[in-house]
Amino acid sequence: MLTTRFCETFGVEHPIAQGGMQWVGRAELVAAVAEAGALGFLTALTQPTPEALDAEIRRCREMTDKPFGVNLTILPSITPPPYDEYRRVIIESGVGVVETAGSNPAEHIPEFHRAGVKVLHKCTSVRHAVKAEEVGADAVSIDGFECAGHPGEDDVPGLVLIPAAARRLSIPMIASGGFADGRGLAAALALGADGVNMGSRFLCTVESPVHRRVKERIVAGTEKDTELIFRSLRNTARVASNTVSRKVVEILDGGGAFPDVRELVAGARGRKVFEEGDLEAGIWSVGLAQGLIDDIPTVREAVDRIVAEAEDLVSRRLPALAGGVRGDAAPPA
Repeated sequence: MLTTRFCETFGVEHPIAQGGMQWVGRAELVAAVAEAGALGFLTALTQPTPEALDAEIRRCREMTDKPFGVNLTILPSITPPPYDEYRRVIIESGVGVVETAGSNPAEHIPEFHRAGVKVLHKCTSVRHAVKAEEVGADAVSIDGFECAGHPGEDDVPGLVLIPAAARRLSIPMIASGGFADGRGLAAALALGADGVNMGSRFLCTVESPVHRRVKERIVAGTEKDTELIFRSLRNTARVASNTVSRKVVEILDGGGAFPDVRELVAGARGRKVFEEGDLEAGIWSVGLAQGLIDDIPTVREAVDRIVAEAEDLVSRRLPALAGGVRGDAAPPA
């Protein structure tokens, strides 16, 4: 069994996480991830109010008695959500881990820690990961350029970003962006990570609460079927390639500003994609990992397969290669 500091810190069986995904991180998916031995996160802001989040946490607890967490993404906004109230719900619910993302989590960590809640902070650069450790995060999740959603502005892929972060951190770190199978898990461990975070792979599972046409599009898609939007605004996001995302790129590349694309990127349109299966209704997030996804398994099937493949690589295939090298170099008996 692959057991890492991530497993020990958060009390889970496998070094795999399902991070927060807007409109997707609901009880059905998160409970299935927990039951499979990985760490799943409800997405706080998918719920319209703190009271609705409390109800969703209770609903998840009815489906599993294993550990799960809540994602709280903190972003600048003209009318910000009531973050303090969401934080209070997380603490009072007895959830043991929170995934923070977006802005610096420093103002939230002390209250979480006083309540015994561990904090996993999502970062897109080494400098942000180091800062997260300095302000008290218990672990970090570091996003390479391959990831869905917001990969940051440095454009550093995981092959470099993961070991660069590993040599600067003393807390557990999981790798995000481009992970969908056991080869990726084994590679992440070899690069210095303590596990992986997967979004697109969990998005494309039976329990994922999105329309089947979305899942079928991921299966049919390749690693080339995404768009990077908001590049000129320094707020890059990786989303599925469709008529809407391509139009957004065209407008912004032509000198347009955010007001020119505001209606196209409205969250309600993206939610319609997931709920109704209209793949051209708006923008929706998916990573380069869709090029590695060719089925729609249950969460347990996906986790079991990934772990088994990684264990085989670590315990059999790679040692056999090393043994072959030594054998070739050895003198005859």
